Amino acid sequence: MRRGKISESVLKRSVLRQIKNTKKEVLKGAGVGNDCAFLSWNISDSCGKEKCDGVAVTTQTITLPVEGAVRLAVTAAANNLAAGGAVPAAVTLSFTLPEETEEALLKDMMRQAEGCCEELDMQIVGGHTEVSGQVKTPIITACVLGKRACDNGEAAFGKCAGVRNAPGENNGENGSALAGADIVMSKWIGLEGTSIIAHEREKELSGRYPMRLIHEAQRQREYLSVAPEAAIALKSGVYAMHDVRSGGIFGALWELSQKMGVGLYIDLKKIPVRQETIEVCEFYHLNPYELLSGGALLMAAADGEELVRKLGEEGIPAFVIGKAKAGNDKIIVNEDEVRYLEPPGPDEILKVFP
Repeated sequence: MRRGKISESVLKRSVLRQIKNTKKEVLKGAGVGNDCAFLSWNISDSCGKEKCDGVAVTTQTITLPVEGAVRLAVTAAANNLAAGGAVPAAVTLSFTLPEETEEALLKDMMRQAEGCCEELDMQIVGGHTEVSGQVKTPIITACVLGKRACDNGEAAFGKCAGVRNAPGENNGENGSALAGADIVMSKWIGLEGTSIIAHEREKELSGRYPMRLIHEAQRQREYLSVAPEAAIALKSGVYAMHDVRSGGIFGALWELSQKMGVGLYIDLKKIPVRQETIEVCEFYHLNPYELLSGGALLMAAADGEELVRKLGEEGIPAFVIGKAKAGNDKIIVNEDEVRYLEPPGPDEILKVFP
């Protein structure tokens, strides 16, 4: 198989078809575009009254040989939960390290994790670390757990965007009920990929670009959490959310479409991108629309402009980039040019770190 995230066809054929839904506690499980699961148990409080308690869980693995990989893994997993309508609370970490790893690196990795958790109001609660002769670079897996954002009973739980399957999610049934929804995107595409490349390839880039631009590209790592916009969107009653990451905005749009059971009509020129990302992508001949884009969040809303206004009031830039449409066609328009979105392929960042 090719490097990077497995294709949707392989995921459906060799992963999802092997999973049997047997537990009533699983409210939402595996599926295309479903990056976190929700479980719930009926428990009795001290007075003997039954109440519904739930937990959200997700996993993210980083294999890129880059500085700050632990921070990237924890943030990406926390973003999965936030986009699913949950509040991250705890994380377990798994490290598989090459034999030549020094203990100082392990200590630094834990400092990264603890610092990231402090920023995201999370706690490290466990994990596993081992050394293997079978790996050349650290493999980092973050499993983040949290609670649903709505906590006033099952009725409200079902209304939380992203918690229960949206109409038509994974099978296209009744997806037309969401046709006409505005597709809103927060911040900019390519933030994560741009910041990684600018940190790891600073010397190469400095041969063409001023250090001011390179430092601005590196600073894009400051925008990688989507928790603030997810919380605002959830209170605004969005239909669905999906964090943008592997495969870039094109990959995320495809997965959002599959998740909602709708087609899309997207204006390419309305997709926001920073100049630093354009320059970095030109230097390495990358497609910015297919570049690692942690830090951006897709939201489907009845009134996209109102959501943009609410996000803007909190200092979060956001843009309406298109609409959900009935059917399955995922159309990208660039002035007079029309193209149809295809299933996501390997992320462009793999061209820089082969």
